[in-house]
Amino acid sequence: MRVSATVLALCAALALPAQAADSVVEATLDNGLRVLLLEDHRSPIVSFQMWYRVGSRNEQPGATGIAHFLEHMMFKGTPTYGRGRFAQLVEGNGGRDNAFTSADVTSYFVDIAADKVDQVLTLEADRMRNLLLSPDEIQSERQVVMEERRTRTEDDPDGFLGEETNGIAFRAHPYRAPVIGWMADLQRITPAEIAAFYRTYYVPNNAMVVAVGDFKASELLEKITRVFGAIPRSPGPPPVLAVEPAQAGERRVTVSRNAQLPIVYMAYHVPNSRSEDAPALELLSTVLSGGRASRLYRNLIHDRQLALNAGGDYSYFSFDPNLFWFWATPLPGQTPEALEKELLGEMERLKKEPVSDEELLRAKNQIEASFVFQEDSVHSRASLLARFELIGGYRLKDQFVPRIRAVTAEQLMRVANAYFPDDRKNVGILVPKS
Repeated sequence: MRVSATVLALCAALALPAQAADSVVEATLDNGLRVLLLEDHRSPIVSFQMWYRVGSRNEQPGATGIAHFLEHMMFKGTPTYGRGRFAQLVEGNGGRDNAFTSADVTSYFVDIAADKVDQVLTLEADRMRNLLLSPDEIQSERQVVMEERRTRTEDDPDGFLGEETNGIAFRAHPYRAPVIGWMADLQRITPAEIAAFYRTYYVPNNAMVVAVGDFKASELLEKITRVFGAIPRSPGPPPVLAVEPAQAGERRVTVSRNAQLPIVYMAYHVPNSRSEDAPALELLSTVLSGGRASRLYRNLIHDRQLALNAGGDYSYFSFDPNLFWFWATPLPGQTPEALEKELLGEMERLKKEPVSDEELLRAKNQIEASFVFQEDSVHSRASLLARFELIGGYRLKDQFVPRIRAVTAEQLMRVANAYFPDDRKNVGILVPKS
């Protein structure tokens, strides 16, 4: 109950109109650029974020990794602001900037003093339209991206097994390919292909501006309209039409790598946020793997000391139906086969035994508290607005916690039985090389 009280107190504090406004100002410019603005005057800071609806799901076979590669190139300059100038101007004004690429989106952010946001508008509009993409810079950055792949995937046992398991789970959908891309594609992708990808997807009608912070929304919208409005609309990017067919049976991959301990991964196909079952899946993920009170931690790590670590993940914000993951690393002396059996046993419990009222309430409080704590940061507030807008509209954000609260133990059992049949699991096992 202490968590619930904390949540209620935080909700009350965050609702104070003198500190953080709850009214989003929305607009779509004539060129298709979507704009969401939310005033938050608690500190003199603005989080200004650019979200492009492009990720690895938009790539073609033979050109995997191009979305992430282009993200790197977005920091290499324009004719007006040369190589490295973007970061210099942001940091010189006390701000910080970064970016990420996922399967669905590419996002860029600048968190900066409110009176410096005009410079950010100019920089972002400039690189949406005028990126240099010189062959020499592309060749140089190619080595950086390839090394990133080596470090995060090929030389990392967890990353490598996750990629292999994902690869057997998907057959038709582009979620099959890793966001970082396959090494052969990274070596081959040409400057002309990167330039074409940039012209196709980095256009105002495929982008969204989200800003939260200490500004007057009407004034900032006028500036955004003036700075970005001159960029012409382009033909809409091609839609992603691939649909993953229903899985017909168990799939399994076993790999041998240089590692200290084995690893076991499991994944099941599940729907995304558009499904009425999404809140129950979010709760199931929390019950299984959400922190030290979760079943995997208590049963496999703390109480029985079978695993060194264990976790899970559910992609609520995924554009297309994705995977429900859980995994574990056995302690020395334990076999991956035994740990796989234990993981399956935890799933069977969810199918056959209702989650207790206490456990269900704890999981709901955990999700709610995490959600509310994100409202305490202008950066997180902007990111949440963007994520909900991208899956159907920012107003869905107000429905998230009520939907979580409404889930029952009976719904959890139904969903577990519906989506986690034993003959539709995807299993990845990593065995250390002798």
